[in-house]
Amino acid sequence: MCGIFAYLNYLTPKSRQEVLDLLVTGLKRLEYRGYDSTGVAIDSPDNKNIVMVKRTGKVKVLEDAIQELFSGSEYSDPVMTHVGIAHTRWATHGVPCERNSHPHRSDDTNAFVVVHNGIITNYNDVKTFLAKRGYEFESDTDTEVFAKLVHHLWKKHPNYSFRELVEQAILQVEGAFAIAVKSKYFPGECVASRRSSPLLVGIKTKTRLATDHIPILYGKVLPRSESTSEFMPLEEKEVEYFFASDASAVIEHTNRVIYLEDDDVAAVRDGTLSIHRLKKSLDDPHAREITTLKMEIQQIMKGNYDYFMQKEIFEQPDSVVNTMRGRVRFDGNAIVLGGIKDYIPEIKRCRRLMLIGCGTSYHSAVATRQLLEELTELPVMVELASDFLDRNTPIFRDDVCFFISQSGETADTLMALRYCKQRGALIVGITNTVGSSICRESHCGVHINAGPEIGVASTKAYTSQFISLVMFALVMSEDRLSLQTRRLEILQALSKLADQIREVLKLDSKVQELAKDLYQHKSLLIMGRGYNFATCLEGALKVKELTYMHSEGIMAGELKHGPLALVDDSMPVLMIVLRDPVYVKCMNALQQVTSRKGCPVIICEEGDEETKAFSSRHLEIPRTVDCLQGILTVIPMQLLSYHIAVLRGCDVDCPRNLAKSVTVE
Repeated sequence: MCGIFAYLNYLTPKSRQEVLDLLVTGLKRLEYRGYDSTGVAIDSPDNKNIVMVKRTGKVKVLEDAIQELFSGSEYSDPVMTHVGIAHTRWATHGVPCERNSHPHRSDDTNAFVVVHNGIITNYNDVKTFLAKRGYEFESDTDTEVFAKLVHHLWKKHPNYSFRELVEQAILQVEGAFAIAVKSKYFPGECVASRRSSPLLVGIKTKTRLATDHIPILYGKVLPRSESTSEFMPLEEKEVEYFFASDASAVIEHTNRVIYLEDDDVAAVRDGTLSIHRLKKSLDDPHAREITTLKMEIQQIMKGNYDYFMQKEIFEQPDSVVNTMRGRVRFDGNAIVLGGIKDYIPEIKRCRRLMLIGCGTSYHSAVATRQLLEELTELPVMVELASDFLDRNTPIFRDDVCFFISQSGETADTLMALRYCKQRGALIVGITNTVGSSICRESHCGVHINAGPEIGVASTKAYTSQFISLVMFALVMSEDRLSLQTRRLEILQALSKLADQIREVLKLDSKVQELAKDLYQHKSLLIMGRGYNFATCLEGALKVKELTYMHSEGIMAGELKHGPLALVDDSMPVLMIVLRDPVYVKCMNALQQVTSRKGCPVIICEEGDEETKAFSSRHLEIPRTVDCLQGILTVIPMQLLSYHIAVLRGCDVDCPRNLAKSVTVE
């Protein structure tokens, strides 16, 4: 859950100050992945040593330190070739402090330095091995062992290339990781690798490349004199490389990237990029393809908003349209999901559907389970990925498993995917990130097209995941005559959805006033049932994430089985009561709350005077079909958590202890 950024310029003049600026900007784009501490490593002005700067806190603290330390003229002289690496951390091993910050070094001469995302699970064994050979450790992290292991291998095999040293080290460590390594003994070279943790290479050249495919090599590299012209497709007179955990860090420099696969080792030497694998499997491709990103730099800028989360909440009228664009044909009442079109007959023959995710993605599965059961007439199981793995859940060859993840890199979800894939199930990915691990390892899937989401607390990705699963349900029922009236009702509601979201967003000022009444409380109960139970779970999660206030999403049907004991005249309660099939049951729960001196805030439909009579505080949303109510009811909860967080002085985009892409268990 950390952010890696590295930059290499070959025959492209850059001063060290420019390199530092690039590194800091890259970290700012990745700060949502972790903000406990940060660090950079560059070559010293004499090119004989590596200089590191590390700070606890956000990237701004590091930026200020760099401006103070590197203001000399020697840092403004152009350098033709240089490697710089940088890191922003979400702590796993060791508390946030400078000695635990990355980059980590091999020794006090900074011979090898490494930045790392993930967890090395056998680091204690490696640490014991190295300690017996005289290595002293400076930090509490698992990362430090890798730098020292490479140094140990260098002393043992002085004739190995930089790439070979790193490959040998990779063979001796276990776990999930992405790494980038530089060394004072191999100037102008950078080696990077990944295993179950995202990493990509951005490529920037002045001339068009001869090919968009980089051949994969096994074993030793052919000498240049023996290599074919195809072997070195990226050899250019002037070239720049960017290694990053996420495409958002490189998009302002280049839109051409290579997504590395597990156990790829990408090495740059003399300006040439080569990709290696130590072991060859039958399903390995012969090359890695250069992908052209469609993301725009404006998409990852805040614009006129105070926070990314605020911007992303207000982007939802557009993001839901983008999710449906080219897929929902309202004129013909048809839906085409190209990513799963060829697999629909197989899915219709399956034993059951399993929806697997974590956090907000799990809630999107809960939100759509009832509709999927109705329109597919198949058993639908919704699973938390971590619990799913803990139970060793039985999986059969005729199961269809959906894996839902905004980043496509969520560690628990990815491991659950591999568990199901090994057992022969059909794997369907629902992600927001093209080229992500879940995207690549699924048999088929749906890209939700929500656009970049920078705020750690997910908003527009939730509503787009919701709609993607609704579209799947509609595809599955297109040939069922008895369901055509229901399908038409949902399609008509989808056509109005963007405008209705805009209407809900007009409640912003009213929600802000409500937040002023609630922000000093210590707890908040959110109640609902049916299609709106998922909103209760998601709303409570947003409140917890952003405001650090205790909040609980409660199934209204379970109220009298325990939670009713919490209700009194001082406990804030928010209830979702809409005119749907469970309206009468929700009204019963509402009356149970008010009879215990509770005064709930009610989310209801416009013009519902009967429901509004039970409370002086209410939020009215437009009427829509029951299965889409959750999209409209969740937006007031997003706004409420945002405004409470602002009033409590919390960092909205970067909540404490959290990171956007959860790439560790």
